[in-house]
Amino acid sequence: MQHIVITGASTGIGAATARELAAGNIIYIHYNRSAEDAEKVAEEVTQRGGTPVLIQADLSAEEGCQKLADEVASRTDKLDVLVNNAGGILHRHAIEDTTWKIAYDTFALNLFSAMRVTALLLPLLRNRETANIINITSVAARNGSPTAVTYASAKGALDTYTRGLAKGLAPAIRANAIAPGIILTPFHDKATPEEQLVKFMNATPLGRTGTAEEIAGAVRFILETPFLTGESLDINGGMNMR
Repeated sequence: MQHIVITGASTGIGAATARELAAGNIIYIHYNRSAEDAEKVAEEVTQRGGTPVLIQADLSAEEGCQKLADEVASRTDKLDVLVNNAGGILHRHAIEDTTWKIAYDTFALNLFSAMRVTALLLPLLRNRETANIINITSVAARNGSPTAVTYASAKGALDTYTRGLAKGLAPAIRANAIAPGIILTPFHDKATPEEQLVKFMNATPLGRTGTAEEIAGAVRFILETPFLTGESLDINGGMNMR
């Protein structure tokens, strides 16, 4: 039985990852505002043979990161997997409209939270012979995004942070990232107009958006590939190729 923490797990990629990894494991389902959705995910984890633990916290603030870490530590002294998934586009804006608050709030949610949660949970991760950290970044970090430049920048920094973790924590802890393309989840409901989603699909060689389950499958792939660390997997339908 593994102890697995997934931030932002009430919907989308986080929820799909909780379902994917549920069987036989204890899944810490972090959420902020979506309590009803988180409870549904907990039910699905139970149905799949897992043990859910719901934790509410605002990870864009220091006290929220500490709350999450304290609640995990109150239940276990060992952590097998940390998936830093919490994040999002607060709102799209022109480059010239970038304010200090937009930049700070976006980095707090998409970068600072992952850095702080990782630091706080490292003692538990180090209590395992092998452990994994997986950071969810974005294709926006690869090709830029003129209407979400602060979000893309934060995800780019998270990608760099992942490589630092991989070198600094090896060999006991592996650190990798996944850079999803356009995944049709509640993430885009408020942030991306329908016409822009169509443009994204037209720019994707596979001609469609991805699913949260496809990203969850990539999480499992990383966990089952022990010689992989410091890598960022591009799961984007060919939107960005390297």
